[in-house]
Amino acid sequence: MAANRLIQEKSPYLLQHAHNPVDWHPWSDETFAKAQAANKPVLLSIGYATCHWCHVMEKESFEDEEAAKYLNETFVCIKVDREERPDIDAVYMAACQMLTGSGGWPLNIFMTPDKKPFFAATYIPKRSRFGRTGLIELCQQVQDLWNSQIDKVQASAAGIAANLNRAFAFKSAAEPDITVLDQAYHHIARSYDPRFGGFEPAPKFPTPHRLLFLLRCHHRTEDQETLAMVEQTLTAMRRGGIWDHVGFGFHRYSTDKEWLVPHFEKMLYDQALIAQAYLETYQLTRNPLFARTAEEIFTYVLRDMTSPQGAFFSAEDADSEGEEGKFYVWTSDDFRKVVGEEQTQTWERIFNLNPAGNFLEEASGRKTGANILHLRMDLAQWAAKLELEEAQIQARWDALRHQLYQVRARRIHPLKDDKILTDWNGLMIAALALGARILDQPAYEDAARRAVRFILDHMRDEAGQLYHRFREGELAIKAQASDYAFLIHGLLNLYQATFDLTYAEQAAALQEEMLKAFWDEDQGGFFLTVKGREELPVRPKDLYDGAIPSANSVALLNMLCLARLTGDSKWEIKAQEQVRAFAGSVRLQPAAFTYFLLGLDFALRPGQEVVIAGERDTKATRRLLNALNLNFAPNKVALLKSDQDAERLAKFAGYTDGLQLVKGQTTAHICRGFACTDPTSDVQTVVEKILGRK
Repeated sequence: MAANRLIQEKSPYLLQHAHNPVDWHPWSDETFAKAQAANKPVLLSIGYATCHWCHVMEKESFEDEEAAKYLNETFVCIKVDREERPDIDAVYMAACQMLTGSGGWPLNIFMTPDKKPFFAATYIPKRSRFGRTGLIELCQQVQDLWNSQIDKVQASAAGIAANLNRAFAFKSAAEPDITVLDQAYHHIARSYDPRFGGFEPAPKFPTPHRLLFLLRCHHRTEDQETLAMVEQTLTAMRRGGIWDHVGFGFHRYSTDKEWLVPHFEKMLYDQALIAQAYLETYQLTRNPLFARTAEEIFTYVLRDMTSPQGAFFSAEDADSEGEEGKFYVWTSDDFRKVVGEEQTQTWERIFNLNPAGNFLEEASGRKTGANILHLRMDLAQWAAKLELEEAQIQARWDALRHQLYQVRARRIHPLKDDKILTDWNGLMIAALALGARILDQPAYEDAARRAVRFILDHMRDEAGQLYHRFREGELAIKAQASDYAFLIHGLLNLYQATFDLTYAEQAAALQEEMLKAFWDEDQGGFFLTVKGREELPVRPKDLYDGAIPSANSVALLNMLCLARLTGDSKWEIKAQEQVRAFAGSVRLQPAAFTYFLLGLDFALRPGQEVVIAGERDTKATRRLLNALNLNFAPNKVALLKSDQDAERLAKFAGYTDGLQLVKGQTTAHICRGFACTDPTSDVQTVVEKILGRK
């Protein structure tokens, strides 16, 4: 089949549609000019490469000659990868939610040639069925309306476009007090599933920033039930089918309340944020399962999702050979061939396999003979039941898992979306830096450094402007607010792991650039798109913390962290302006903004700046750093002052000037409100002062 215009694109999602009979166009000024000249409405279809229902609609309609004929006659058709253009997705998803009350992908928008929407839907079948209007019937209706009542269509579109600004308008107010954190907590706690862990009924999403918020609630209140909610959720996720027991990494979400049957795609941002939740919970509990899970997430990312240059790929698809999950599931016969008859009965019990299959197919509601490996008890519990040492059963599973992995590797793999996105890389850099600190793993630090080097060397143009996407040597799409916010977040975490001042300096410089390019001078907060770029009906601004935290939420935490690191009040003043810009909206529905609340918690609760005077590689310095890294203190920041960078550090953080070794020993200076007192070289004293406990 002949290729359409998408064959010139680099996005794996767009290339998936490059041989459709639909005459697809990329988003461009030329495309909209063509629609204007032809006096045709535009079909804007938005999805992403690992979207299961996007694949379903493509196979049913976009690959179908009859459906394509209607689409080409009716519309100028545009395909957009939402991961490449989150700004376009944000605007038209807001329109979909305004028109239908819901959203999702694939997102299909009918609009005028001047980009004003008049109809929105998600998945559309080829022909009408069960009350859902089909794509062909919609084409016929649009043709009729466009030819006979175009004034009404344009008036409706103008009205919708005029109201789009409301989707990105937020209520300002004085900054909230700590009661807003309590309100969010109580809302989340009411939705907790005490039997299976997690929140809300099926489908269940990990939503790790909600867990991070609960950890801070526990830190503030010392309420053990709060910590137990996080522990149970993370344990259930690790046992369930949402975790890839053979190859590691988390699938996107669970279709059921028990975490058994996932949608099988794997997203880079999920790995990063979930790893952070496991690491911080390990700090609080010292449960080795949580540390092991974080390590295995990183094993998956560094093995399967890392480019030769060190940057991180975006996602892996759910589908292979036209079937969701086929790569990941096992028949009893296939499992038995790998395990061997002698061990099969034991391991089938442990991982809950049976010949009929162990889950119901979503579409038919029947068992298919396929099994998703999952646990109902940890291997440690199985060891006790089988009268084995925990180390024994773990070693046996590690050997068997390796065999299963080798067999599975010979299957046809799902698509890997190998585009490199600055924002998602920033999240993974932050997670690896945290892992390097907490788990004392230099390899994670090295991986984070390599990724930063790639982004700063290859994802900026000659003028130093940051870009959003890199693939196959092509740099494209100017960076959006999330790229700046998430990369700054990664750099700040990498500084806390390495104490290489370059990373903190780069973070501050990028934050300055972000303010110049994205700050809303009238209402406060950050727009998603850069100043002066006016290709959309409205300039979007995000705050809701969904699958990925919003740029505004991450930026708030970044600026507060910079204020504490540098001692420069300008960052805190700007953070206060940002909080006030959104405070009214946050008060109305605080549980919708849990990552934003991480910043608010950081601002409202006392924290410390710990300046360690000493050389990083001495035993005394390492002992102090290990004590800080192993304990959960979310409102602490640390700086390291060595002889080598003392002068440079004083320029970056003026309050560190004059803080020295005491009696020639590595010394921790504990500062509050930029006033530093209580220097000590005793590790136990540091732990008591920072953590408030012995």
